[in-house]
Amino acid sequence: MDTRVQDSVPAMPVGGEPSLAELHGVSKRYGKVVALNGLDLSVHRGELLALLGPNGAGKTTAISLWLGLVQPDEGKVTLRGSSPLEVQSRRGIGVMMQDAALPPQLRAREVVELACSYYAHPLSPDAALDMVGARSLALRPYSKLSGGQKRQVQFALAVCGQPELLFLDEPSVGLDVQAREAMWRAIRQLVAGGCSIVLTTHYLEEAERLADRVAVLASGRLIASGTVSEIRSLVSRKQIRCTSEMPAAAVREWPGVTQASRDGRHLQVTAIDAENVLRRLLAADPNLADLEVRQAGLAEAFTELTKEAA
Repeated sequence: MDTRVQDSVPAMPVGGEPSLAELHGVSKRYGKVVALNGLDLSVHRGELLALLGPNGAGKTTAISLWLGLVQPDEGKVTLRGSSPLEVQSRRGIGVMMQDAALPPQLRAREVVELACSYYAHPLSPDAALDMVGARSLALRPYSKLSGGQKRQVQFALAVCGQPELLFLDEPSVGLDVQAREAMWRAIRQLVAGGCSIVLTTHYLEEAERLADRVAVLASGRLIASGTVSEIRSLVSRKQIRCTSEMPAAAVREWPGVTQASRDGRHLQVTAIDAENVLRRLLAADPNLADLEVRQAGLAEAFTELTKEAA
């Protein structure tokens, strides 16, 4: 399946149910900078949509449009069936942006409790902190938390209203491994419960492990959209790993090789023409062993797609 998108129309979910959020032919400029250029994008019910793209691709602008924080120069934006500027359309959403200014004098639980008071049917503050693995921070002043701990509290604010649609803009930046795993568990729990999530991330492993669908942006345009497997299939690169004495620098110069490196006794090669590279490796090193070949991952696909679009 070729998931490259040109002049696309937002896909309608199976059964014809309207999407929760849509951008129709949206363009947005900041002075001479084009942030979005005729973008069509939809968020379907019950999915996690990962927005990927290099810095300046338009990911945060897309979310800001859905939240009504900025207005499009061209095109139409809908949130839960109506304009993002209508209060009713914003009920039932949760938001975690890259920057947040919260009362520094309040304790973490008090910050969450304040956010809970804005919703009709929220979680309890303790339940929200439990969900994101931050219960131990409840009594600590927000101003005394580390950057990663503040991100955990901000995540609790985003989920405390039990949102139907959740926007997470680079949520795991600054988190340690344990906190990131706790966040991923909470995200999976939310999706399993029917919550739709829009996630922007620079951690491609995060998108690979969480996303139902991936949309790749470059220069304000949608250049590819599909499942993780479909995005991988758009590129021809494969990963070769083997035990070999071949110098990585020499292999790196071969036709069809885009990258070669060593990890101890193991040689790791990324190749476009994997079959011919394999034949040459086997001919050059009769003692080659422990051979593994796999399809390129999301990281390699992302790199190739955005390079083509540049």
